[in-house]
Amino acid sequence: MKKTFYFLFTKSIGSYINLMSFVFPRKATQIAHGYFSEPRKGKFTIDTLPQTLKEAQLETIQHNEDAIQTYIWKGNNTIILLIHGWESNSSRWKKMLPYLKKSGSTIIAIDGPAQGMSSGIEFTVTKYAEFIDIAAKKYQPNYIIGHSMGGQTCLYYQYKYQNPNVQKIVVLGAPSDFSIILKNFTNLLSLNNTITKALINKYTQYLNQHLDQFSSKEFVTKIDVKGLIAHDIEDMVVLFDEGEKIAESWKDVQFIATKGLGHKLHDDDLYRKVYAFLFETE
Repeated sequence: MKKTFYFLFTKSIGSYINLMSFVFPRKATQIAHGYFSEPRKGKFTIDTLPQTLKEAQLETIQHNEDAIQTYIWKGNNTIILLIHGWESNSSRWKKMLPYLKKSGSTIIAIDGPAQGMSSGIEFTVTKYAEFIDIAAKKYQPNYIIGHSMGGQTCLYYQYKYQNPNVQKIVVLGAPSDFSIILKNFTNLLSLNNTITKALINKYTQYLNQHLDQFSSKEFVTKIDVKGLIAHDIEDMVVLFDEGEKIAESWKDVQFIATKGLGHKLHDDDLYRKVYAFLFETE
């Protein structure tokens, strides 16, 4: 029933946008962009703060008009920065946290734009990378772990900002090609060629580069850090070959293929492997 409702819901939205494109193409493009970039879940307030995050020290970074919410589990001088994905928030790290805490490191998670208690309306890789850069300048992380779109953002961040303090990056279920993400979105809503071309033009101008170049497999060719990629062969949100693309282009990377974990990749054995990679244990 839920799948049927979701199918009808997405197709009805697409039909509405397509019809509007014949009369108000610019407005139709704005609506399509909103559905593509504005998360519909993942926000919460201090009154609805998940229990996992109540155990952390909360700190909000104010930067110009942005408010970046951070959660800190204090430890030693080794800093691990956690970057969640689309329509999520920092509570997604609940199951991994106990393993990272064993290292004695200081662990810091941030809520992405328009997620958790951070400010904003839109969630984009470029804006999220700005958030990471602001947090990284303040906290100086040695290791970064990102899930899904957060994983792609970690790679874009290091590609763009070239932080010399970052030694290792872990990406879990991360996509590679922005063009595929956009294509999946337009197919999901069955958007017509007018809107599809308008979106392609919009993001090409926004990113100031061809969409095929805005991809994790391109980012990793320009970064000099050790990496670990984990991707599930049964991931139906971000297909397995996206992880393979990134691994093939990253010169210093370990690739872990899992089965049966899906997109969330919550698993004790995987967490132990992440720990071993970060801290070089057997």
